[in-house]
Amino acid sequence: MDTSNMTQIFSEFLGTMILILLGDGVCAGVNLKKSKAAASGWIVITFGWAMAVTIAVYVAGYMGPAHLNPAVTIAMAMTGSFEWSLVVPFIVAQVLGAIVGAVLVWLAYLPHWQVTEDQGAILGTFATGPAIRNYPANMVTEVIGTFVLILGLLSFSQHNFTDGLNPLVVGALILSIGLSLGGPTGYAINPARDFGPRLAHQLLPISTKGDSDWSYSWVPIVGPVIGAVVASGVYMMMV
Repeated sequence: MDTSNMTQIFSEFLGTMILILLGDGVCAGVNLKKSKAAASGWIVITFGWAMAVTIAVYVAGYMGPAHLNPAVTIAMAMTGSFEWSLVVPFIVAQVLGAIVGAVLVWLAYLPHWQVTEDQGAILGTFATGPAIRNYPANMVTEVIGTFVLILGLLSFSQHNFTDGLNPLVVGALILSIGLSLGGPTGYAINPARDFGPRLAHQLLPISTKGDSDWSYSWVPIVGPVIGAVVASGVYMMMV
């Protein structure tokens, strides 16, 4: 593998780490007791995630394509704008970056875990979960959210943005999805974003954490992949 590919793979690791550090970081700020941001609500979380994506894309974007999401990587390969040979290395880098980002959130909020008794709030800092547990409905929500994400990203490629503006537009897309479609499942729309931090939750020594809810974990993996495939197909029919 040449140096250029290694740089791109590293950029996926680094960008996804920043994405989760800032994204799960805002969840920690809102969810954990005695945080200065405690109970500040869904608007703060959605804006925090939108800015997390924006900053992460800026960090990774000068070294590689800044997918930061296996669903995006798969979609770009399906549409012919990305090499299939790099799909697995990118996904591995994204998951590893997500795990490290989640560990950094744990360290940043180290004193707050012990004073937070709500196991759901702790898990919600790391991974997504349904407001109403209904696997078919939860799956549909993740498919729709990811469909909008991928179709939006692919459509952006048909426009000419001022240099440096694209990450802000992507952040606006994430904000829109979070505000409009995030309520039912917490809008994972990214398998690495959910799986990596959920695994960190499982492994980290948090005495009050409870179960990692692996019975739900397949939804934010399968749903986004389906959404990415469908959006890619629609885009290719249009273009």
